[in-house]
Amino acid sequence: MLYLSKEDIQQVGGDESTLYVQALTEAFRLHGKKDFVQPLKPYLRAKGKEGHIADRIIAMPAHVGGEDPVSGIKWIGSKHDNPLKRGLARASGLIILNDPETNYPIAVMEASLISSMRTAAVTVIAAKHLAKKNFQSVTIIGCGLIAHKQLQSLLEQFDHITEVHIYDVNEQAQSEFVAKWRESAPSVTFVEHTSAEKAVQGGEVIVPCTVTDTPYIEYSWLQKGAFVSNISIMDVKKEVFLQADKVVVDDWDQANREKKVIHQLVLEGKFSKEKLHAELGEIVLGEKVGRENDDEIIVLNPMGMAIEDIASAYAVYQRAVNHQIGTTLNLL
Repeated sequence: MLYLSKEDIQQVGGDESTLYVQALTEAFRLHGKKDFVQPLKPYLRAKGKEGHIADRIIAMPAHVGGEDPVSGIKWIGSKHDNPLKRGLARASGLIILNDPETNYPIAVMEASLISSMRTAAVTVIAAKHLAKKNFQSVTIIGCGLIAHKQLQSLLEQFDHITEVHIYDVNEQAQSEFVAKWRESAPSVTFVEHTSAEKAVQGGEVIVPCTVTDTPYIEYSWLQKGAFVSNISIMDVKKEVFLQADKVVVDDWDQANREKKVIHQLVLEGKFSKEKLHAELGEIVLGEKVGRENDDEIIVLNPMGMAIEDIASAYAVYQRAVNHQIGTTLNLL
């Protein structure tokens, strides 16, 4: 059994977006073909309803089909106050891969890097189908690890981005984020804002990267043709889902649960699977259309799927085996 640390994963290119975009494009095709198995992920919340929405440990098992199938699970824990209170990253975890022929484990690897990069790859893949062609402006709300990976992947994959709007409730985090990226991407203009509203208004692609449990993004803030990759799930108000031209999810069964905004709307009788435009895999597969004109306002609400983690981890594992990187552990 192979063990891969975060450093091992970085060594095989696991800190660059292309690996994840390629792996997840195929994973979304398989999702569109229903060639996967993905039980609903359970949330372990030690404090129950009293705890913060981002304080949980999630078990995410999946089997990814195709010509080279693989099974596995991501076990990832998150505490919203880890960065400020403990000086730790918000989330950390492990991914275990299993050989579907025997169901024996073949690899164990650090999960947080893969998890953050695959989340960014979802935005990239969605933007290719749902954002305006040759969009130039991006808005990032929140300046933590996820925000860095989102921006990194967008800049790596779209060379026509010229302007990035930034807002964080933590002014120091915002300043440090902008300073880092002004140095890393000198050809891009970075605009700092003092409110989420102003930042959102400036973006053609909007990516909230927060741990909020209170929706705040209003429909009136969105310019015509905006694409919102709502990766942190709770940032967008109900009215946005009801007034957007198209609402897309990664997986309906995953999105319609856990009392998130879409699920609230379903319970209120205001939204349903029939009102959904598509699952992202259907669009990647070509069964449903993506953006049809430059005025459409489109929202992606990706709960995050286990097949994304397992497909990404398997791509990392294959590179590690080919490059003889990692530590071999005895199972028996």
